Amino acid sequence: MDNEKTLKEFRVKFAVEENLVLNSGAWSWSVRPAQPTLASGIISLNRYALHLSDVTPEEMAELATLIKSVETVIKRTFNHNIMNYLMLMMVDRHVHYHVIPRYNGIRNFAGLEWVDNGWPALPVMGDNQHKDQTGLIKEIQKVLIDNL
Repeated sequence: MDNEKTLKEFRVKFAVEENLVLNSGAWSWSVRPAQPTLASGIISLNRYALHLSDVTPEEMAELATLIKSVETVIKRTFNHNIMNYLMLMMVDRHVHYHVIPRYNGIRNFAGLEWVDNGWPALPVMGDNQHKDQTGLIKEIQKVLIDNL
């Protein structure tokens, strides 16, 4: 498959531009369309790469800086207990991480209760909490941007 087509399909599937919180140059941090836990996100390389070994040392250094921002903002906003980063790439064949904040108790946001149904074990990636709530992803995006 064409690399540019793969990258475009990935960015559309995860609504990277629409749900963007921060673009660091080489990487994008966006709110994940499905929310297994509150403020789940995607960190994705802004150019196509199939393997983590394809990422340059400069891009890795930039990723470290971006991760510091992600963790600081989500801690400040929702007080997560720990962060999980999952790089699976079995379906979406492009370098990216699923960013899953982990919570040891209920969080309240937008008038809704959020539960980490996998705590303290693996995250339940199939969960999509409050998926029918209109505009919820945009509310999460806005509050994260406001706390940058």
